Amino acid sequence: MGTAERKGRERAEREHRIVAAARVIAEREGWDAVTIRRLAEEIEYSQPVLYSHFENRDAIVAAVAVEGFKELTVGLRQAASGSSGRNALKNVATAYLAFGLSRPALYDAMFVLPTNLRFAEAGTRPELQAGFEALAAVVSPFCVDVAVVTETFWAALHGLAELERSGRIRPSARDERIARVVRAIAVSGSKSPARG
Repeated sequence: MGTAERKGRERAEREHRIVAAARVIAEREGWDAVTIRRLAEEIEYSQPVLYSHFENRDAIVAAVAVEGFKELTVGLRQAASGSSGRNALKNVATAYLAFGLSRPALYDAMFVLPTNLRFAEAGTRPELQAGFEALAAVVSPFCVDVAVVTETFWAALHGLAELERSGRIRPSARDERIARVVRAIAVSGSKSPARG
């Protein structure tokens, strides 16, 4: 292995350690506890080393969010696997809500905290596009305008996740809410609904 390869690998390993430490601290203590100083202490690197990898804390949050989108995409695809029609919609909706509720700090990085990540643009990162495509895959049998219906499905799921995370809606009614979202997507499209 050449020097450049070794340095590249070491750099990637440092970035991974920084992101992993940020996730651990955020899940344990909240994002307010994640500072450059705290991360430097946690992984035993100087602050300048962290700044050589990430411009600021928002850039670290964005790196955490990208990891989150990879994980969310895997979970959504697994939820859809082996099912179709309304069952696929229901399974994906359930998986999405479970993800948001079980990983609050990660979900915040992905959808709540400020980052430079952009959606629905030419330069959207592939990890974000893959998450959208996992949702679109279960929506597409029910509609012609897949993008709009997928955005609506996603918005409904995000709203439900945020309201339940903040204790503003009853967890006991989650299954009924999911059923209503699925029914709304299934019957609102221009295509004839797939049976599932």
